[in-house]
This record gives sequence, C-alpha cells and structure tokens, in this order.
Amino acid sequence: MPLKGLLSSRSGNIAANPGARGAGAGSSLSDAQKLAMLEDLERSGLGWFWASDTDGRLAYLSATIAERLDVPIDELVGHPVAQIFQPAASDGREKPLALRLGAHKAFTGLAVRAARRPDGAVLRLAGHPVFEPSGRFLGFRGTGADITEEWYREEETERLAKFDSLTGLANRHRMAQFIESTLTAFRAAKRNCAVMMLDLDRFKQVNDTLGHAAGDELLKQVADRLKRAIDRECEIGRLGGDEFQVMLPDLDDRGVLGEIAMKVIAMLKQPYSLAEGRCVIGSSVGIAIAPHDGVTREEVVRSADLALYAAKNGGRGQFRFYSGELENETIFRRRLEADLGTGLSENQLFVKYQPVIEAKSGKVTTLEAKICWNHSQRGEIDEEEFASILDGSSLVGDVGRWAIREACSHAALWPESVRVAIGVPVALFSEQGFVDTVAEALSEADLPANRVELGISEAVFFGDANEVDRTLGRLFKLGVRLTLDEFGSGYSSLAYLRRAPFDTIRIDSRLVAEADRETNGGESRELGLVRAIVALAGALGMDTLAGGIETMSLNHALTECGIGFVQGPIYYEAAPRETVEAEIMGEGWRIDPSSDRTARARRRTVLRKINVIHDDHSYEVTLRNLSRTGALIQGLMDVPKGTQFVVDLGGGQLAVATVTRTNGDTQGLEFEQHLVDDGSGGLVTRNRVSPYALAAAGAPLAALSPGSYKAMGGMSRQGGHGEGGHGEGQSIPQFGYAKSARAEQA
Repeated sequence: MPLKGLLSSRSGNIAANPGARGAGAGSSLSDAQKLAMLEDLERSGLGWFWASDTDGRLAYLSATIAERLDVPIDELVGHPVAQIFQPAASDGREKPLALRLGAHKAFTGLAVRAARRPDGAVLRLAGHPVFEPSGRFLGFRGTGADITEEWYREEETERLAKFDSLTGLANRHRMAQFIESTLTAFRAAKRNCAVMMLDLDRFKQVNDTLGHAAGDELLKQVADRLKRAIDRECEIGRLGGDEFQVMLPDLDDRGVLGEIAMKVIAMLKQPYSLAEGRCVIGSSVGIAIAPHDGVTREEVVRSADLALYAAKNGGRGQFRFYSGELENETIFRRRLEADLGTGLSENQLFVKYQPVIEAKSGKVTTLEAKICWNHSQRGEIDEEEFASILDGSSLVGDVGRWAIREACSHAALWPESVRVAIGVPVALFSEQGFVDTVAEALSEADLPANRVELGISEAVFFGDANEVDRTLGRLFKLGVRLTLDEFGSGYSSLAYLRRAPFDTIRIDSRLVAEADRETNGGESRELGLVRAIVALAGALGMDTLAGGIETMSLNHALTECGIGFVQGPIYYEAAPRETVEAEIMGEGWRIDPSSDRTARARRRTVLRKINVIHDDHSYEVTLRNLSRTGALIQGLMDVPKGTQFVVDLGGGQLAVATVTRTNGDTQGLEFEQHLVDDGSGGLVTRNRVSPYALAAAGAPLAALSPGSYKAMGGMSRQGGHGEGGHGEGQSIPQFGYAKSARAEQA
C-alpha cells in the first residue's frame, strides 16, 4: 500500500468515526499537502511509517526503514509482520510480536530487529489497531524510529552493571542475584547447588613487582583458564581483586567437585606470559553445597568462604569442602596468629632438625632447620602447621631472623662436616638489611659461612630484578651456600639458574609425591622430569636434593635417576635438637632407608563416636580407623560377618557397609561406595543424604545443618540414638533415611 493509500485509509477511518473529527477539524491542508508533508517527514528521518492488513501482512513500510534494515523493500511488503521483525533482546524479556499483533491492542516502544539481520539496526516500533465502524479489524498503523546507537549504549551500560569490565565475567552484584534466585528456586524444587570460592595465591607479588597493568592482564588470562577448566553448566564471576566465585547447579557429588577443583588449581598454576615478564601464581578453593551447608545465599557463601580460608591455611594450592568443624578451626587459627607475637617474645619457638643424606654413601651432610612452636595452651605445634600459620603473617620477617640466628648458634657446636640449612621467606629476602642479618648471625656464632645453606624460593625473582641480583651477589661474596627451592613446580625458569650462583636444586615436593604414585607402573612422566633436572644440574655443576621420600620404591627410582641428596620419613623425621646432636657427635652419622619407618599421618584423628544403623535401630560405636574402602569400629559384640550397616559419619554422610571381619567387639567394614578426598588429607562420602529427605524421615537434628533445619521449619519428630557399647539399639520412629541411603548414593 503506498503512502497515499495509507493516508486515504486513515482519512476514511476518521470520516467514518465522528468521535475523531475534532482532531482534524481545524486542518486547512489538502490531502495532497498532507501527503507531501508525510513524505518529507519520512525522507528527513524524523518519522517512519508502517501498516499491516487484516491478515497481519506488511502493507506499507517507509523506504528509509528498509534501507536501515538492509533488506529490499519488495522482500518485506506482503510478508507477515511477525516473521519480518523479532525482539532485539535475546533474553526473552519482550513479549513476541505475534502475540502483540494478535491481541489487536495498541503498543509502543517495542525494540525489534529484522529477522534476516539479527546483528543489524534496531528499531523502536509503535502501532495501533484500526477498525471499521462495524468493528471489523482492518490492520495496524504505526511508526518506527532507528534507535541502534541508543540501544547499544544502553546495552553496554546494562552489561557493565552486571559484568566485570576487565574479565567479562559476572560481577559481584550479578553473582549475588544469580545465586539468590537459583537457591530460591532450587529450595522449592529440592535441588542441589554447589558454590566455589577461589582466591589467587601470590597475586599481590605480581601486582607489586610487575605493575598493575600486568596484574590486569593476568586476571584476564585467569578468567579464560577458568572458563576452559570448568566444562559444564556454571556461572563464573569475579567478585573483585583476585577473588572469584563459581556456581554449579545440580551438583553435590564431592568426588566430581574435588576433580573440578584440582583441575582449576592445576591450570591456574601454570606459567603466564605477560608483556612485563613471565610469572606464576596459584589458587586455593573452598566449596560449599546447598542445602547441606546452608540454604540461603548468605549461608552458602559464608560456608564456602570458611572452606577457602581453611584451604589457604592448609598450605595453599588446595581445596577444602565446608564442614561444621571449620568454624571452630577458623576461630582457633586466628587466635594462634594473634598469639604468635607472644610466642616469639616469650621464647616459645624452637627448632627441630631433619637430616639431609648423601644418596650414595648414606652420610648425613646437612641438618635442615624446622621451626616449631610450644604454645602455652595448645602444646607443640609442628613445623608444617607452624609454616601455615606464619604464611602471610606480619611477623614472618621477625621469625625468619630469629631462625637464622638460632640455627647458626646451634651449628657452631656441630662437627665441621655438617652444615645447617635454613629456609628464607620471600618477605625476609626482600628486606634491605637481609644480608647484614645473615652476616651478623655468622659473626655472633663464629660460624664459617660455607657451613650455612639458605633455601631461596623462586618467588623472590618476581621482585625488582636489580635488587634481587644485588642481594644474591652479596650472599655469594659472603660465602654462604644457596639452594633453589621447589624447582620443577611448573614455573621454573632456566634464567634463574643463570642469574644466581646456586649450589643445589631442591626438586619440588609435589613432583616427588606424584612420582611416588607412579613408580609401580614403569618410569612415569614425573620421573622423566626428575631425570632431566638431574642432568641439567650436572651440566651446571649443581647438586640435586629430593625431599619427602616415603617409600622404598620411590627411593630406589630417585637414586636410579641420579639424585645426589635425599631426605624424608623413610630416612629420618624432623627431631629435637638434642636428639640429632647426640647422633652427629660420633665418627659420622649414616642413615640407611628403611621400610619400617613410616610418614606421620597427615589426616585428622578418626578416634571418635559415630552411629551405625541396622534395620530400624541405631547403635553408638567408636570409629577407630577409616580408609577409602572401609572402616574399623568398636562397641558391638559378636556381629556376624556379612551384616550390613549404614555408617552415619555425620552431616548427612551415610555409607552402606558390610562386615567383612569380626573379633569380639571390633568389626572391619567394607564400603559399597569408596570415600573421596576432602582436599586436606581426610575422607568424605561422595554424596550426602539431602536434608530434605532427612527431615521428612524424622532424622536426628544433629544430621542437619543449622541453616537447613531453620529453612525446613524444624521437624515433627526426632530419632533416638543407641546406647554406646551395648548390643541393643533404640528404635527410631518413622525411620526411613537409613534404608534410603543406598538409593541416595546411586
């Protein structure tokens, strides 16, 4: 329909509608003048028009609109309007045009694009229905305007309000809204949802040494790696700084979540190439699962935060699941950090020593200092836990200086053939007076410099290159020996070896541990790397050291690779000063590896009370031993082999188990489904019984998290617990959750 026809149709409609005459009663323009005015208006771009017929087909369209849409007008006119245009927004916020047209009601402000040009111009359409006096629908008449620039400007503004401008990930506000809405919907549908909190390790060092531009580029690369690492439906956000958050709907399998967390940690610790230089960081991950660890956003995020804090305290580069114990653990850890100053001033710190042995001769050549703490209330805090407390503390420099003086004073009393090794924190190495501190300690102890080995982390090279080289040069002139710690951790650079006069390369403990897991199947990739490092060190005239050796097979494999010096539980654990001094004062201390020596357990004690369930009865027993495949319990007399129990490990952790051996009041159990790592050396069930199912079955309150219990409004009945050590259990009313444990595990 041409514009003249459109005008005639409009005029006829007015003439037929007396109520509309007043609108044009004062007009003195002829139809030809009106037509010319409308055509001028179209050409100017100030106003465009469209019309449809009774069947919804496009009857008229201003030529200028067709030009803006980049579609020939003859391919538009005569086609259904609802097929020509589609809503510009792709998020489903706009009601489809077909519904608006089918309702025969006026509309305004509808943003559309040409269906054939989804990335083209954006128009704002308005339209109103036209009817005959009899009420018969004639079609729509309307206007259009090009709002492309305005649309993209508003879209960018909206995007910036929801997404991080640096990484393109969701921002804090969007993540909060998304988690809130998801958990609300999932609570009604009784579905699971996992939230991960991630924090980058050593990111501040990159920012401080390479600059903020390098830090920004690093964050972009981290975001890209996160997207690649998590290859399933999820929402990833950057909350600010170096803190990230991931929400994974419909996932409560802690085995799968642990695998995802380890993949993220492994990918993020690989080297990054930036314009300002090469750098390496790490990451720690905390995981919480709704509804087990909370049902509201605040509860779940707080649980994930506590798990992240525990992962960082555990040595970084780890993941942790939330558990009810973490809150007390976190409070206690903060108290320990606050007490550290008192411990230093009141001489509560002390040093243990672990021998370093020459692999070929078995001779002890060095004693490595390990700082421990005799806490006034906690008792002895070993070197591993103390290191995690000290990490990031403002007192790291003070403790480091104390350790150097203390170790030098001890070594002065040892035979000249035995050196002392001391690890140097990055913060202490970067201090202006560090070399003077070492020189003063040597002078005070009257100890030759060549009897001191300083362990230097690769992280010191992230600092100012000139300052680092100057400090290393002064240490070399002083005469102390230097060891490059944790070489082969995934970011080692040959440039470090060329720049610094290192005497020894200590192979990364994680590489050694991985090699230990692979030694039974021939030479692994990790052993190949060890062999290459040994060859490199030999070419550069350096010694090699591997620590943390726990098995005879690994020890044999490492010595076959040509490792020069070894250390670990299979040789000797860290021991008090008096113990090692009594050994080295003889003719010469030699230590052979022994399979009788075992590493200290790094897991939490499992000597605790739990419940086991048989039929409709619950019995309290003592859990004495726990492994991936089974457990040892004590407290029930003469239980036959083959008896099936549901082992309640707390917090909805139910494991179906069968008695495989029995002796009096002690039974060995084998789990139907193996336990999985909790990220900190402990074990957990792969799945937990849903708190919704527990509440419906009348489970004990102890099985529910506070948040879950509150959200479900309490329970109408509470199950009983059996008397510990007796053969008679207490019947649990409406007991269903034990019988459903097998189904929940499936």
